[in-house]
Amino acid sequence: FCCIMKKIIAIEAQRLFRSKKHGMEIVALEILKHLKNAAGNDFIYQVVVKEDVDECITSSSNFTVAQLPAKAYPIWEQILLPSFIKKLNAALLHCCSNTAPLFCKTPMVVTIHDVIYMQAGGFKGSAYQNFGNLYRRWIVPKAAKKAKAIISVSEFAKKEIVAALNVQANKVHVVYNGLNAIYRPCTDIQKSVAFRTEYKLPEKYLLHFGNTAARKNTSGVLKAYIQHCSEKENSLPLVISGCSKGTITAIAQRENLRLPENNIFYTGYLEAAALPLLYSNAFLFLYPSFAEGFGLPLVESMACGTPVITAHNSSLPEVAGDAALFVDAANPNEIFLAINRLLTDANLYNQLKEKGLKNAARFSWEKAANQTKEIYKMVLNNL
Repeated sequence: FCCIMKKIIAIEAQRLFRSKKHGMEIVALEILKHLKNAAGNDFIYQVVVKEDVDECITSSSNFTVAQLPAKAYPIWEQILLPSFIKKLNAALLHCCSNTAPLFCKTPMVVTIHDVIYMQAGGFKGSAYQNFGNLYRRWIVPKAAKKAKAIISVSEFAKKEIVAALNVQANKVHVVYNGLNAIYRPCTDIQKSVAFRTEYKLPEKYLLHFGNTAARKNTSGVLKAYIQHCSEKENSLPLVISGCSKGTITAIAQRENLRLPENNIFYTGYLEAAALPLLYSNAFLFLYPSFAEGFGLPLVESMACGTPVITAHNSSLPEVAGDAALFVDAANPNEIFLAINRLLTDANLYNQLKEKGLKNAARFSWEKAANQTKEIYKMVLNNL
């Protein structure tokens, strides 16, 4: 990696190669793809990941991927990563997923997606999620102080970061998430039929991404859906993606809910390539989360021409603009009424569909990558 003109930018993307990617890994992958495609002559990029099965991005000119042994992430992040960075002699380290090594002498940029784990009520998920929140509570405030710059994914998240972590506002730079070109309305009827046949889905359905994390409000969606089934003679089926039937059953039992089992369908985890068809075939996307740093799924749904019901809290109004129907996440009756309204008001439904397509066009991964690159330059110029 010896180079006279170019500087090495090390990018920590620890979980990028795991087979089931979620929000932060998807964001990191998209940014990296666009940095790779527009590498130019500014930097040599060294991406550092855990060893895993999905080699979703490969090395090329000015862009190298290094896989370090797969260890528990505190060990990987606090011991293996800084040791590798020291040997690499990188000019800058960018940590993409909230946390960072605390004893690394290389100047750092840290992407902090949100600080939800710093707030009360952050320990109502699985044991794995709770451990992750504890780790972040300990690491993130220290990493934020140490970082030369912080990247935030929304203006709302920036305000939360400044307040919760006691950092200067001018240290935090907002870089919106982007939108992959695969997210667009599907006009191929045969492709839609084949998709629904493969996953045994109904022709018309409501869509929700299930999650054990309380802030994702799967229990609120289930309560609203039960009301929908009890009050509507021809109720729409509900498709739940992202988690198993057993997970939903456990949530229902905890909340003492009686689910209309025959009307709920499960896809499990879907690869990104299948998501445009999942969104496009849905009548509505239900995303009434209690808190989001950005809320990428609502933009993806809009880009596929599917209207969104979301909550008027956190970053969601900022990201959704005027293109969603907003509800109080804590009120399942409001979610039910919003579903009913869009089922009966064709004009509003079509307006949200058109507005959603326009709103989604605001977000670009190319723009996000270019902004990230400019932050690297700014930090290096100020060292």
